[in-house]
Amino acid sequence: MLKSFSYVRPKSIDEAIKHLSSEGARAHAGGTDLLGCLRDHVFEAKTVVSLSSIKGLRGITRGSNGVMRIGALTTLTEVAQNRDIQRHYTSLAQAASGVASPQLRNQGTIGGNICQKPRCWYYRGEFHCLRKGGEQCFAFGGENAYHCILGGENCYIVHPSDTAPALAALGAAVHIKGPKGKRTVPLDAFYVLPAKDWTKETVLLQGEVVTEIELPPPAEGLRSSYRKVRARRSWDFALAGVALAIVFDGPRVKEARVFLSGAAPIPWRSEEVEEIIAGKEMDADAVSKAAEAAVRNAEPMEQNAYKVPLFKAVIEEELRAI
Repeated sequence: MLKSFSYVRPKSIDEAIKHLSSEGARAHAGGTDLLGCLRDHVFEAKTVVSLSSIKGLRGITRGSNGVMRIGALTTLTEVAQNRDIQRHYTSLAQAASGVASPQLRNQGTIGGNICQKPRCWYYRGEFHCLRKGGEQCFAFGGENAYHCILGGENCYIVHPSDTAPALAALGAAVHIKGPKGKRTVPLDAFYVLPAKDWTKETVLLQGEVVTEIELPPPAEGLRSSYRKVRARRSWDFALAGVALAIVFDGPRVKEARVFLSGAAPIPWRSEEVEEIIAGKEMDADAVSKAAEAAVRNAEPMEQNAYKVPLFKAVIEEELRAI
């Protein structure tokens, strides 16, 4: 049963920030994650601040300079179906269309998707784990079939977002507004590893709100894709996934950005893959070496070692396909 809370619907972003600056305030966008967390008592809310009436937080625009801007309240369905995104940022359209079910994509927002809470069953369950102020991560030595194989230290969650790896690979930046003003953060610097702070997922401070996501103009020769493997191809979170953004100069790779989903507590940049394919033709030897390198530093636990060959196969297939 939900505990009681007050509910406000501000008309401006400044009014929302004022409410969100108070202790126990939570932002409400699409609500698909927030309401689940409140029902499961992952955290409590004294005040729920709805962002739905704030003009300017929704919509997709492309400027004369080629920069694409996506308002934080834009739904995942709108992102997936946008023709410009499908054409110029294919991986983002693929990632958005692979999130959950059609009903949730119609309700859920791009801002909420990149800011959602971990899906670890200990964090979501009745366990006072490290991330909730306890003394240990129960996944280490417990049921860890869906937990991380890279970047794990202290806490072994996997980042749940599909759009975040695609956005990071495309070089996106997050626009943030809060009590101290505006700031812009590259998406690959937006997330916090548990080794640095296991109580936070993002760099957002109390009272701050993501207002929009900015994508740079697509480089000439850019090809991008997002591949996600799920249990029984159901509407579920990624067991393993890879977002590719590769700039080709003829048959050779000029530049590459590769991010993994389902692998780590944050969208995980695979610099090992990038280094191997950069400057080369994407032949069978380069692809095979890149896939091997991607999991060279993996540290699987007792029940999730299957992710190592799974990631190798997914990465190899996607590199061949692109």
